[in-house]
Amino acid sequence: MTSILCKSFLLSLFIFLPVFAKPDFIVAQDGSGDFTTIQSALNSIPDSSYKTIIIFIRNGLYKEKLFIEKSNVALVGENKDSTIIVFAELRKKWREKNPDDYGAGVVNIKNKVSDISFISLTIRNIYGSLFGDNDHQFAIRAGEGVTRIIIEDCYIIADGGDTVSLWNTDDGMYYHNNCFFEGYVDYVCPRGYCFIENSRFYGHNLTASIWHDGSQNKDHKFVLSNCYFDGVNGFPLGRFHRDAQFFLINCTFSENMADKKIFFAPSNPPRVLRWGGNRIYFYNCHREGGDFSWHQNNLELAEEKPIPEQINAAWVFNNKWNPSEVVSLIKKEFSKYE
Repeated sequence: MTSILCKSFLLSLFIFLPVFAKPDFIVAQDGSGDFTTIQSALNSIPDSSYKTIIIFIRNGLYKEKLFIEKSNVALVGENKDSTIIVFAELRKKWREKNPDDYGAGVVNIKNKVSDISFISLTIRNIYGSLFGDNDHQFAIRAGEGVTRIIIEDCYIIADGGDTVSLWNTDDGMYYHNNCFFEGYVDYVCPRGYCFIENSRFYGHNLTASIWHDGSQNKDHKFVLSNCYFDGVNGFPLGRFHRDAQFFLINCTFSENMADKKIFFAPSNPPRVLRWGGNRIYFYNCHREGGDFSWHQNNLELAEEKPIPEQINAAWVFNNKWNPSEVVSLIKKEFSKYE
């Protein structure tokens, strides 16, 4: 039984966080759960909910394209190595018959849907492996108005570019922890605020690995802490086409990384950067086999002049969101019913 102190603590969080309960639905391919497909569980979610709907997904290979159209949803896998969502979709082929990107990914989050968590899953777009085309193909795609997206303890992989595309240019907030990301050009490419920590990256292209769009707010930032970057020989770290702001803290680069700083990629017609093109900051980042001069410490050049110990989720999201607490509550409540 929950203690009085714990109840009081949870009540104090109510105005800031969703309310969590036991898993609402269990998905199991062998018929032992409530549904045999993930989309069936998503379709059963009520139009509005005062709490986060937790969908527990048993181990299995789920060959599904998912559409998430309700807010406050957590997809929790039994094991990220064995709970696998896979589909083959190529963006340009999808757009030949559809007006926008909604449906162009493996997981598609509808505009203005928020508070979605992915925990202990593999999500993979396999179009490139099947058809030999490594053009843009989303594992996760979310558009305008989508915010507070968590990816925790997951493998997110695509056989093409733009693997993780969370594109709310106004006020998007995204948090990813203990994950593995893999893809081709710009395969992790957030717009707005994004904080990734304790994660690994692998790039297959010679253009760029990470990308950021912070053009709607001078404070928007893409922060990567304690991350490891690897890829094919000569892989470049990153680029941007619009105003952007990168912070890389305590990161390690494999010896395969090219001697090429994060760069501004010109567009046609040309874009003007309102806040300057050099908002790229490093602290204690090192390359295996020897450092390059462009990733030397330079935090003091940032407008906010943060110290390394200050760079955490509270700092990134301006105390508007505590994603670690959200994950902890989901796991705590869910563990009672596993």
